[in-house]
Amino acid sequence: MNTQNTNIDELNSLLYGNHGNPFAFLGLHTSKADGKQGLIFRTFQPGAESVILVEKGKNKKYKLDRIAQDGFFETFIARRKNSFDYYLDITTFDGSNYSVEDPYKYGSLISDFDLQIWGEGNHSKAYSFMGAHVREVDGVKGVHFVVVAPAASRVSVVGPFCGWDGRKYPMRKHVSQGIWEIFIPGLDTGTIYKYEIKSPEAPLPMLKADPYGFRCEVRPKTASIVEKIEEFVWDDDEWMTKRNSLHEGPMSVYEVHLGSWKRHPKEDAFYTYDDLIEHLIPYAKELGYTHLELMPIAEHPYDPSWGYQITGYFAPTSRFGDPNGFARFVNECHKNNLGVILDWVPAHFTKDDHGLREFDGTCLYEHQDPRQGEHKDWGTKIFNFGRTEVKNFLISNAVFWLDKYHIDGLRVDAVASMLYLDYSRQEGEWVPNQFGGRENLEAIDLLKRFNEIVHQEFEGVVTIAEESTSWPLVSKPTYLGGLGFDYKWNMGWMNDTLKYMEVDPIFRKYHHNQLTFSFIYAFSENFVLPFSHDEVVHGKKSMLSKMPGDDWQKFANLRALYSYIYGHPGKKLLFMGGEFGQWNEWSEASELHWGLLSDEKHKGVQNMIRDLNRIYKQEPALHEVDYDWNGFQWIDFSDVDNSIISFIRYSKEKKEFVVCVYNFTPTLHNNYTFGVPEAGTYEVLFNSDSESYGGSNAGIVTVETYEGEWHGQPHHVKITVPPLAGLIMKIKQ
Repeated sequence: MNTQNTNIDELNSLLYGNHGNPFAFLGLHTSKADGKQGLIFRTFQPGAESVILVEKGKNKKYKLDRIAQDGFFETFIARRKNSFDYYLDITTFDGSNYSVEDPYKYGSLISDFDLQIWGEGNHSKAYSFMGAHVREVDGVKGVHFVVVAPAASRVSVVGPFCGWDGRKYPMRKHVSQGIWEIFIPGLDTGTIYKYEIKSPEAPLPMLKADPYGFRCEVRPKTASIVEKIEEFVWDDDEWMTKRNSLHEGPMSVYEVHLGSWKRHPKEDAFYTYDDLIEHLIPYAKELGYTHLELMPIAEHPYDPSWGYQITGYFAPTSRFGDPNGFARFVNECHKNNLGVILDWVPAHFTKDDHGLREFDGTCLYEHQDPRQGEHKDWGTKIFNFGRTEVKNFLISNAVFWLDKYHIDGLRVDAVASMLYLDYSRQEGEWVPNQFGGRENLEAIDLLKRFNEIVHQEFEGVVTIAEESTSWPLVSKPTYLGGLGFDYKWNMGWMNDTLKYMEVDPIFRKYHHNQLTFSFIYAFSENFVLPFSHDEVVHGKKSMLSKMPGDDWQKFANLRALYSYIYGHPGKKLLFMGGEFGQWNEWSEASELHWGLLSDEKHKGVQNMIRDLNRIYKQEPALHEVDYDWNGFQWIDFSDVDNSIISFIRYSKEKKEFVVCVYNFTPTLHNNYTFGVPEAGTYEVLFNSDSESYGGSNAGIVTVETYEGEWHGQPHHVKITVPPLAGLIMKIKQ
């Protein structure tokens, strides 16, 4: 046995899993032995009794010598030729035989361009080479694995295919970028894998899921799965061609938590993506919604986190099926004229050991200082937005969902927590920026860049900020100094409106400003009006249960509230269950209370939402000018004693208009007078007190105008205003 070509220390470093450059040691290399020029071949094959090196094309065979009992083999080949193509014939101790290609004969498969723009922090499609990709190299099919772990001393791909032995497939390191890679022949779609990472900063090897993995095991399992997502065939061209940013179009969003919308009744199992195609899409379409907003569907280990504590940023959760199933769902949404918005969570991530936390033994994705790197409220880690690895990761992740899954919009969660270094922190618990301020400059830059790239590369995609402070210009372009979002959630309107509605109608006249205050700033941003999941959990009560009074008044109040959201300028969002007045708070652990629809009162609320969506879409005045005073005019905001407000909504260039009247007390008003801009016959397009919705059916169908100025308008009408109700009226043409 000739071992003079193998350094014992180097061999031991491989066997103990410490070798930092396995490609310089394993495989075929030029060498000298006994003064002869030749080639040395080394391979590590634990479990092999014998290994034969077979030269392709010539069928020459070279039996390898066992150098170590762990399964290290080598041979010296005296020849002048520097290299040749080969494979290995392996016989195991149990007598089985198989042939394999050697991963260590392949050079780097990462382009210099990818490495360059990665190093610059400008790679907006890093998922195109990071992660696990099925490839064919020199006629050999396998999987190319790439991961970033700058502080690691060794990174290996492990899985059932190698007995989870981290010594089997150690990776090549690109030192300048901290990127590791290996092409493993013979692996394919469906391969289960993780990265085993050894680091001087960690006492033991760590097993990590792939940050860029396209598929994950079903929790509580935590491994990644090789997936070839490019194979799905989309046929949503018509939708993708016609979609637009919707600033002048209707946008009525149904917010959904997929795991608790509906479940299989017998086994209480989740609906699959295909089940949701069959049930959710027709339901949302029939109710007239324009979009579904999905609470985070990226892979997450803990159901009660609702998807907001993520481990697999590039993987649709396996709870409901495989990635192709999710692609089918989006594709069918588009074919049914439903847009899909995803909740995107770039602010923070979960601490689970297999996730991003201390990924390479150091704080690669998060800040090391807990004053910067930890959300105490949520028990999560905060991204270090200034790091190259994080910028590439988050921007690429946003682009990924739009590119590979044809997503129509991203609602960015917890933007306020990104903007402020002192978010939810006391004095001394945060670190100021370089100028001594509280603004997170790196996060601000990332959000701006995110919006610039998304809008440059994906026509018609919308971005929405969940931003709860008075940060200026959230929905203005970056070239004007804004953050670049299309929309901002109007949290102030939501809070004020719900507080007002929770007050007994007797006392609402003392809180009238809560109803009207939003119009002071209604056009300072492009707003979405949200009644989201956050408003129906943690003791806040369901939308129906928030309403004061007996059952009749609760339903009437809810109908009035919903009619008000459709009249108020801004796009609309309602969380599931609210559309039929669920009594209980929402829980992720069970489906919605669909049995309530056997009650006419709940069915009436659902019928009303359907009609509101229809009227909202068919009336340009209700959606074309949401962000400018030219689309809105008060008739009367000062009828405090009666808690009635009235206003006009105009279409573009004021070609059409509707009149909206809202009564927030249970008092019926006969001959209630208010001004209108044109003379003629007005018809009631919508009355939330309609009998078909469960109301008292008070009100009018049509009314003629009177001459004479009223409320600054040249004409006026006298109508019956129903109790706790909203009216939408339009002049007959």
